[in-house]
Formats: sequence, structure tokens, C-alpha cells
Amino acid sequence: MGFCCCKVCRKWKGLASDNNLWSNLFRERWGGDHAMFYAPVGSKSWKDVYEVQDRCHRVGLGLKIIREGGDYYLVHQGEIQRYLGSRRQRKGAISCTLDSQRDFNGEGSQEEGSCRGILDKILFFIGDLEVASTDAKRGRVL
Repeated sequence: MGFCCCKVCRKWKGLASDNNLWSNLFRERWGGDHAMFYAPVGSKSWKDVYEVQDRCHRVGLGLKIIREGGDYYLVHQGEIQRYLGSRRQRKGAISCTLDSQRDFNGEGSQEEGSCRGILDKILFFIGDLEVASTDAKRGRVL
């Protein structure tokens, strides 16, 4: 998600995925007691645990729709439950803009009908509101 150094080259990917590195980063940020409590179980790595804890810290524990970059996710207790989609344009995809007159009057062409449904637009709108709300709260704190 937000860890771009993994995409630089194989060597950086290996270094950035090191379990000891993420364990140390977790301990530095949240302390040893939290690290003992949240230690990875099963196939989870320290990187996975760190990402979940960071998401909890940023968006809270409840059920939320979040936006990371151009992608939207349904998150509960920091864990991504479902990928909801992206606003990024795929090659060959038809542009989807919300034209309230056409969308709500039921007028429009076949091409517009193949765009995202109204549910997707609502979910993306809620995700945008969450991001704006978080940014506004941060602005007030600083």
C-alpha cells in the first residue's frame, strides 16, 4: 500500500520485507508491551501487523470506508475486509463522471450505463468524506 521502497528492486524488496526490521519499527512506535500483545500469529508477518496497527491508529477500530491513494477499501479493526474499487481509469475504460441531471433523470447513453453503479459512487463519496474529515481533524490539532 504505502511502502513504495518494496517496488524499487529485488534487493530493496528483500530489505523492506525483513521481519526483524518491522518488529523493531513496531516496538519503536508502540512499545514492547504492545509488541508482545500484537505479535504475529501463523502466517502473518511483522509487516502485516504493523500495517494493521497503523491503519487502526489512523482510521480507528470501527467499520470504515477508507481511501488509500486512488483505491477504496472496507476496513474493520484495521484489517482490510474488501477492496471496493478504484477511481483510476483503466485502459480502454469509459470515463465515469457524475452528471447529476443525467444520472438522476434516468437519461443517458448505453456507455454511461456501463459505468459504475450508484452504489459504487456512494461508497467512493463516503470514502472521500472520511479522508476530508480526517484531514480537517489533523488541521485543527496542529
